[in-house]
Amino acid sequence: MAKLTIEDLKKIRESAKKGTALREGETNVKITVHMGTCGIAAGAREVMDVLLEEMAQTDRQDIRVVTAGCMGMCSSEPNVTVEMQDKDPVIYQHMDKNKMRQVFKRHVLLGQVQSDFALARG
Repeated sequence: MAKLTIEDLKKIRESAKKGTALREGETNVKITVHMGTCGIAAGAREVMDVLLEEMAQTDRQDIRVVTAGCMGMCSSEPNVTVEMQDKDPVIYQHMDKNKMRQVFKRHVLLGQVQSDFALARG
């Protein structure tokens, strides 16, 4: 096994730091992907994968991504809740990869609620 260099350790540290920043720390935006069994069956895992891809392409450290169980609205899964500081939360329904990309780019980054996908506000 090869020995790790200081540079290798710094890269590992930065990678781990990014990963934990998604779950904790100072945030202005919290994105919850509801991943109960009904959500996963409806495609929530793919929605989460796309969200993490989009997150990797931005340097924003103030966005937190978390998972939660079912909200009790199984017929509207996959559901994603976007909470922005000083704004009402928005629950998006019937999410898929393309809708998640659009919500991330327009709502999370630009502040434009995507009403076509919204289940509820507030």
